[in-house]
Amino acid sequence: MRRIAFIGLGANLGRAQATLEQACAALHQASGCEVTAVSSWWRSVPVDADGPDYVNGVAQLETSLEPERLLDTLQVLERYFGRQRIYRNAPRTLDLDLLLYDAELPPGLCLNTPRLQLPHPRLMERAFVLHPLLELLPTLSWPGVTDVAALCMSLAVQQGIERLGGPQP
Repeated sequence: MRRIAFIGLGANLGRAQATLEQACAALHQASGCEVTAVSSWWRSVPVDADGPDYVNGVAQLETSLEPERLLDTLQVLERYFGRQRIYRNAPRTLDLDLLLYDAELPPGLCLNTPRLQLPHPRLMERAFVLHPLLELLPTLSWPGVTDVAALCMSLAVQQGIERLGGPQP
């Protein structure tokens, strides 16, 4: 059975936007994955981290992989693109986060294992995730949040993000 998943993409080292575009292509080629949409790219200052500004976006995909197998695929791609986990929130060549899984009706699958939490535990705290996610899933609703778009706009003002480019093919 194919499931809908949303993947957060980010990078702040090297040619970040080009890396994200290449990562989307690699994810599309990965076994059991088909990228069906990609948001605009957004620039953001690091949140709870240091280093240069980030480029961020969200990819929607259809997958036949179970959540932890999809996480394995994402981590293999991160390593392929040079990701090193030197310390928590270190600058990175590529960051791929599984945001939502089985997401036809958000928040989708809820999971809490030592290795994976779904939905992503900080999804509603980060404008650089919410803005691109709302592009792909404008009907996003969330338990306890009356207006996700308003929350996103408030966070965007606090966190200083800007849209870099239009939706990707």
